[in-house]
Amino acid sequence: MKKKIAASICAAAAMCSLAACTSSAPVESTTTTEAGTETKSASTIDISGAKLMSEGVLSVGCEVGYPPFEDFAEDGTTPIGYDIDIITAVADKLGLKVNIINTAWDGIFAGIGVNYDVTCSAVTITPERMETMIFSTPYISNYQAVVLLAGDEKNITSFNDLDGMSIALQKETTSDILMSDYKSTGSIDVQIVANEKVTSCFTQLQNGEVDAVVVDSTVADGYINGSDVFRIAYKDTSEPEQFGIAMSPENTGLQTAINQALKELEEEGFIQQTYDYWFGAAAE
Repeated sequence: MKKKIAASICAAAAMCSLAACTSSAPVESTTTTEAGTETKSASTIDISGAKLMSEGVLSVGCEVGYPPFEDFAEDGTTPIGYDIDIITAVADKLGLKVNIINTAWDGIFAGIGVNYDVTCSAVTITPERMETMIFSTPYISNYQAVVLLAGDEKNITSFNDLDGMSIALQKETTSDILMSDYKSTGSIDVQIVANEKVTSCFTQLQNGEVDAVVVDSTVADGYINGSDVFRIAYKDTSEPEQFGIAMSPENTGLQTAINQALKELEEEGFIQQTYDYWFGAAAE
């Protein structure tokens, strides 16, 4: 299995109070993540304009079960992953505790402002989604990819090469939208097996139930990192996607604060180091 599954989470954050973080006094903070990445800073980010459901807490909707972005540690209950590390560090920068709320992908956006403040769950920023929510600045780039078994020597140079194959993907993701488009327009004749969880897609591929998986390239990178079971056969670099933290349109104060936190984490090298850990050499 992936190395993140083999490790238990190690997260220790020196949290400050809401009042302290909205003052002008610097607050020394330390975050140590599952990746072992540590960030230390005296943050003065103003969160006075942010709307939070619970004072002193950033509540976050995640679909825990989308590795390597979100998954459970060996104890079966502790969330770990790239998104978890990023949003924990962001919350720490804002002087807030973080509360991860495991949410099914189907309906995850409806919970913003109702069940949690933000969604940080490998969410692609799209024009359609921007009509109903606002996003942070992007914190990772992504492409759509085709994954085959390592021993499958098929040459995939575009999605058109999937013609006649059966493919697994996760429901209501950009992969689903893309492949449904190809099929509905008659570009290719493909059998789509849509799953609730991305983990099921890779299980089906390994068991020989489907020919390929179409998935986010970042997820594919995580699966093949240190594994000899799968390989990325094709990555569509002509259509880059970007992931952001989503929140309610009226919560511009929180958006501004989160963007500042992400900027500081980028400058400190935290985001790159965390990326390297979760996606490894496979992402290069």
